[in-house]
Amino acid sequence: MDNNNILLKANDIVFKRKEEKKRMYGPFSESMDHAAGIASTILKKNITTQDMYICMTALKLSRQMHKHKEDNLLDAIAYLAGLNDYNENNI
Repeated sequence: MDNNNILLKANDIVFKRKEEKKRMYGPFSESMDHAAGIASTILKKNITTQDMYICMTALKLSRQMHKHKEDNLLDAIAYLAGLNDYNENNI
């Protein structure tokens, strides 16, 4: 496996999460569901789980515009892959 391939790294983040990551953060889509609920309460309007994936992607791209870091791009790809997985399994 090519350890420099950003797509493979994103795949590992979204689909092959290590047990340690689950203990630390919980399942990826469940975290986004919770974040959407918290944001909805704070903003007093409905924020969907899909909205959260898109906002997190936007944040990472915004950071990338300021300064290149592979982590910004890796996370953006992972959020988009997570959004696709969420949509495939929940819509």
